[in-house]
Amino acid sequence: MAAMTAETPLPLDGQRILELAARSMFDLFANASEGMLLVDREARVVWINDQYKRFLPALGFERVEDFVGHPVAEVVQNTQMDRVIRTGKPILIDLLTNKAGTFVVSRIPLRDEQGQVIGALGIVLFDHPETTLQPLIHKFAALQRDLDDAKRELASQRKAKYTLASFVGTSPAAVEVKRQARRAAMSSSPVLLLGETGTGKELLAQAIHAASSRANGPMVSVNIAAVPDTLLEAEFFGVAPGAYTGADRKGREGKFKLAHGGTLFLDEIGDMPPALQPKLLRALQEGEIEPLGSNKVIRFDARVIAATSRDLGALVREGRFREDLYYRLNVLPIKVPPLRERRDDIPALVEVLAEDIATRNGTGPIELSPDAIVMLTAQAWRGNTRELRNVLEQAAMRSDSQHIDTKQLEEVLGEAGIERLPPMPPAPRAPAAGQAPLLRPLAEQVAELEKQALHAALAATGGNKLAAAKLLGISRAKLYERLDSLSEYQTVA
Repeated sequence: MAAMTAETPLPLDGQRILELAARSMFDLFANASEGMLLVDREARVVWINDQYKRFLPALGFERVEDFVGHPVAEVVQNTQMDRVIRTGKPILIDLLTNKAGTFVVSRIPLRDEQGQVIGALGIVLFDHPETTLQPLIHKFAALQRDLDDAKRELASQRKAKYTLASFVGTSPAAVEVKRQARRAAMSSSPVLLLGETGTGKELLAQAIHAASSRANGPMVSVNIAAVPDTLLEAEFFGVAPGAYTGADRKGREGKFKLAHGGTLFLDEIGDMPPALQPKLLRALQEGEIEPLGSNKVIRFDARVIAATSRDLGALVREGRFREDLYYRLNVLPIKVPPLRERRDDIPALVEVLAEDIATRNGTGPIELSPDAIVMLTAQAWRGNTRELRNVLEQAAMRSDSQHIDTKQLEEVLGEAGIERLPPMPPAPRAPAAGQAPLLRPLAEQVAELEKQALHAALAATGGNKLAAAKLLGISRAKLYERLDSLSEYQTVA
């Protein structure tokens, strides 16, 4: 080892090796790159190599003297060299686009012996990146498109899908619900939607949001009954980074934070665990939340709409729901009526649901016979719209055609254990003795028969005009026209 040391020259010290490496790298980039420029600590161009000179005409300079000696920001559009001087941080890979084209560039700060930034080196690694870096650019563009699509999808999911027009019905009960919903949309107070399962409470919540001043904000929903009790607090208030073993290192935002500036819909509020009710009450009263594992209070601004199919008043009396939370939520209560209280709306609902089922299944429109519609109108529908849709969907799947009659409905109702209720019988015709004599003008006799037909159809359908029109084989518009022309039946309309 000693002999070898004596015969071999001593190795250069580390500083010398570093200087040689720097010179080698500089020479390599100067010769192999598409161009290089050097700026001083004032971000003025002090040198460019021969390769860079070919860009000068495109940048608007005929002579090197017109370029060198000037601030780099004035001679190179969209440069980041001044930023590198200011921060002392390199930008190793970047895309630069200016008058000369699009380039892949690298920017490296230069320091003196004391570590002070004295300038920066700019290197044009590639020109025409659309060809030299085509695979990388394509991959980046595809990833960017996927990210944009995901953001749009997430944003669309947090927008209201329904409006008040989506709540189908013109019965007095439906009209009253929509009136109350419009009034609720004008307020920022909590809304409590009460009603049986399947009556359309979530649809109304989204419609209230869409009609409110918060329509451009997010619509965030959480079904309390569908989330395990142990996860509800994190679902509502979020989790701080590393709050517990297995928690996301980046943390997680809760539904209150996600709904900031919009509406938070709390479905099945009657299933809220007692231990979490005080924290929910405090959030509603104070407008602030504290994520799990954090001592930082976060303010939020979200309008709360709650819904339940349970009797909250009874739960309060039983001690299973906090009375103060109940009063906090029950500011604007809206009772959503079941279908049996708005039978007149069932034919219109059937029409809308049938169209939606056909669209989702990719089939033609479903047609129900007048007798089938009358049968559906007479049922109790314990599951309301959800149950009605299920029956229609089953009947459509079983039918070999797009036409559905009473026989097919009877099979579905029977197998589902739904008690079939008979339709209302038609009104009896007046006795022959009470009829007007036939020796009258023909127009009067036709009008009399038309009145009787309208009366029978409306009686058979419980006053539902759409079903009556189908029974008579005329359009709904024609039915309204005939009702308007017969003053005796205007009150029936």
